[in-house]
Amino acid sequence: MLTMINLIPSIPLSLSYSFGSIKGLLPYSALIQGWMARSGRQLKVFAAALGLVILPVFLQAPLVRYFPWVSLAITPLWLILGVWLMRRPKWHLWGDLIVGFGWIWLTGSLYWGWFRWEPVMHLPIEALGLPIALVCLRQGWGRVGSYFFLGSLLGTAVTDLYINWMHLFPSWRQLMLTSPDLAPLVLRTASAALESDVAACRAIVLVVFLLVATAIALTTSRQLAWWAFGGAVFSTLVVDGLFFLTAALA
Repeated sequence: MLTMINLIPSIPLSLSYSFGSIKGLLPYSALIQGWMARSGRQLKVFAAALGLVILPVFLQAPLVRYFPWVSLAITPLWLILGVWLMRRPKWHLWGDLIVGFGWIWLTGSLYWGWFRWEPVMHLPIEALGLPIALVCLRQGWGRVGSYFFLGSLLGTAVTDLYINWMHLFPSWRQLMLTSPDLAPLVLRTASAALESDVAACRAIVLVVFLLVATAIALTTSRQLAWWAFGGAVFSTLVVDGLFFLTAALA
């Protein structure tokens, strides 16, 4: 009975404390809502860049493995669509982004169609669009798409660095040359090589680097080009996470 009596006064106090905490969070909630309202276009560009890097993983990868010439032939269609949209003020931004995606599609078609068994060639082929992006930036044309391409290329470089760092190039070659039935065995072998403290520490270093690069892109400028860059960089974490999850579950 005494215990119940002692608890009664504490109930309003705890409720008032909770209401006070919620009330204290309201200004932060208003700030977040205001920031999101002001950053509508930036968030859309970030999400679009994120999706356009993840899309080839599910769409282009199976296509290029069996029909590489079809994948390569689609490249002009992306570029034509992008340029066509850029000529229309309402759709200029998205056309710019699609042009950058077209260069990523081109380099992906070339590598995964004809050179996928040689990991050393991955980054050089993916970087074939780099001179084009730099020329576009110098000429002041296609800024959003060029930054999007550069962000994707940076993410590719970091992924290749980690794979080489962990001496997984032989597993890469074996995976590309083996039949689909034996692919899970190769993935399990590669996954076992990553189950160490050294692998975890190296992965954390590169993950932090990608997160910092994304944060810098999103916080230092409100220019849409930087948000396209940030979305492309952040997408690397999503794609690599899907790959390592697949390897772990194989």
